Amino acid sequence: MKNRRSIVLIGMPGAGKSTLGVLLAKEMALGFIDTDVLIQSREGKTLQKIIAESDYLNLRAIEGEVLARATLPSHVIATGGSAVYSEQGMENLRNQGVVVFLQCSAGELHRRIHNYESRGIAKAPGQSFVALFEERQTLYRRYAEITVDCDDMRLQEVLNQLLKLLRENA
Repeated sequence: MKNRRSIVLIGMPGAGKSTLGVLLAKEMALGFIDTDVLIQSREGKTLQKIIAESDYLNLRAIEGEVLARATLPSHVIATGGSAVYSEQGMENLRNQGVVVFLQCSAGELHRRIHNYESRGIAKAPGQSFVALFEERQTLYRRYAEITVDCDDMRLQEVLNQLLKLLRENA
């Protein structure tokens, strides 16, 4: 990780960014931040309410602004699933830390997410989960410096695999 002390987690909703992020932060003695919380705090409303009052593109724009201005040294940063739509935001985060893609198959994510329509996911109206999944895969791969395949793995196994990869890439 050299001079970049933070770890930036990217991936689809349900990939485990927030859950794993807390455990990783504890394991590595780093702070933890969920960028969805930063957005909600700034706007004073939930992601779903932001979408309902405007649209998904407004949520993505707000997210991009928040990510582009964020200064989060020595943190595990769990991003929203749509963070990768903001080139400036991702560049800022990449300058602060190594970017880790928590990769899950669409089937695995579908098993994990039961509130797709009400979760505050920045997607086009009527866009299916599979269409959104396919749209984002290229973006996740573009920014990822480390990829962890999370399918068929328990949380502790994913954590152990990620710690191993981080050591190898240090």
